[in-house]
Formats: sequence, C-alpha cells, structure tokens
Amino acid sequence: MDRREFLKMTAVAAGVAAVQGTEQLSLAAPGELIYRTLGKTGEKVSPIGIGGSHIGSPREEAEAIRIIRAAIDRGITFMDNCWDYREGVCETRMGKALRDGYREKVFLMTKIDGRTSASAARQIDESLQRLQTDRVDLMQIHEVIRLEDPDRCFAPKGTVEALVAAQKAGKIRYLGFTGHKDPIVHLRMLEVAAKHNFRFDAVQMPLSVMDAHFRSFEKEVLPVLVREQIGVLGMKSMGSGSILRSKTVSAIECLHYALNLPTSVVITGIESMERLDQAIEAAKTFKPLTQEQVGALLIKTAQAAATGQYEPFKTTHYFDGTARNPQWLG
Repeated sequence: MDRREFLKMTAVAAGVAAVQGTEQLSLAAPGELIYRTLGKTGEKVSPIGIGGSHIGSPREEAEAIRIIRAAIDRGITFMDNCWDYREGVCETRMGKALRDGYREKVFLMTKIDGRTSASAARQIDESLQRLQTDRVDLMQIHEVIRLEDPDRCFAPKGTVEALVAAQKAGKIRYLGFTGHKDPIVHLRMLEVAAKHNFRFDAVQMPLSVMDAHFRSFEKEVLPVLVREQIGVLGMKSMGSGSILRSKTVSAIECLHYALNLPTSVVITGIESMERLDQAIEAAKTFKPLTQEQVGALLIKTAQAAATGQYEPFKTTHYFDGTARNPQWLG
C-alpha cells in the first residue's frame, strides 16, 4: 500500500468514525459500558450484543442460559437471534434464559426468513413462542443477500406486509433487515423501501477491519445509514473466526475497530464464559481510535483482506442458510 492509498483509507475511516462523535464515547467512567442510541428510535443499547447463533454451541442448555444471564448481569442488553438458528434451539434457549425478570432488562431482536406474508407471519409467531414473549423489540428480515430479495419483500403479500401487520398488532416494536453478501444488495433494499415510503429502524451488516478493503459495507452502506439516522448493527467483526486465522489482528483489535465505527451495537459470538470476558474487556477498554491507529490496522490487514479470503460469507455460499433451505423463504 502506497502513501496515497494509506491516506485515503485512513481519511475515510476517520471521517465515518467522526460522525459518531465523542459525546457518547467519553461520558462513562473508565471500566464502564457506554450505552449507545439505536438510530432514531431513541432506545439505549449496549455497545456489544450477544450473537444468537453461538448460543446453540454449548452442549448443555444450562450453560447457554448461564452465559446469557451472566452477560445481562454484566451490562449487555442487546440480544440477537433468528427463527432458523439451529432449528429453533437458539431462540428456545434464549427464551428460557430471559425468564425470572431478565426479559425486562434486555432489548430483544430476532429475525425471520419468510418472503411471503404467510410464511413470515408463521415464523413471527413461532419465534415469539420460543422466546416466551408476546413482543420483540426488533424484528429483522434475515439474509437479504439476493438482488431480488427487496422485490419479494415489498411485493403484495410479501414479508413487509406481515411485519407491518404484526407491528400494528403489538407483536413487534421496530423493523429492520440483515445481510452479509454484498453492499449492493443492502443499498437496493434501502432504495426499494424508499420507493414504498417505508423506513427501516435498523440494518445489520458485516463491519470489520477486513470489510474496509473488500466489497465494503463500511464504505458503501454505513454513510447512508448514518445520514438517515438508521440504527447500525455490526456483525462478523472477526468473520466467525476467519479474520483471526489470518494472524494479522487480535480479537480485541477487531472489536475495537468495529466499536470505533458509528455502530449502535457490535454483535459478537459468545459461546463460553471466556468469550464473554473478552467481549466485556473490549467494551470496557474501548476509547476512540486515532487516525493513526485506524491506519495501522488497515495497513496490517490490507494484503490478507484484498480478495475476501477471510470473509467467506461474502465469497462462498457456506453461510447462506436460505440458499441451502429455500423452503424457509416460503
């Protein structure tokens, strides 16, 4: 990387981070979690969120419940999940963990795959049943990864029709969508939504030090969300472990980079108490990175990130659950 490219990359990263401002990053005392605002909703959420898929990893259900409750007790309030994670096991475990007063302490999000109003409505109700709640705080359209997905979601008798009906019925507070494949698809989803006079409350996407180099959601989508004041949910800050296998950055560096962006929440996999300690450490030790620090991380990862090798969710179908299970779409 030559000096011109280095200056260009650091300026972009510093400019995006500056949008976040220093107000919410500097008010907490050292060692405390700093809660952030979820877009225009005004909701305060923890900077780190529990990735729902990883809650299915512990062999024993009791251990998963212990991890979730320990995270909440230590200040993490944002819960991520999905209707299709491990055939409902992850939602079921989280539902049990949120008993005994824990539900009132969290901002609960889950996702559905249905691309028809009928399949989406059924999945919404199944998720509520598993999570043992009559309302979720945020429901998202999962895996918007194909260019035709926005058309299907906004078509008559499509996903959005079911989501709006469920929101009016009091089952859902806020609406969003997720995807991990290409920023072009996210931008098209936002464009189609605007044509239907529809505004999402939150959007979830990969945000990492390697994303900055390849098919970058940070460069293409993040500025749009910031401008529109849509809540930013970052995921795959470590690429499900792939980025760490590049041996260019540490887990804490990955989390700090994502936290330095204007993210409302950085969702990370926490399948053990050790991973919980790591996430809490990252959140409590975070302070805004300087332009030089951002530049150093980008330089370290530039070569490894150039082809998307360590972001397989972008370059392969391995993470595309709805591609392997088209029946989930309806």
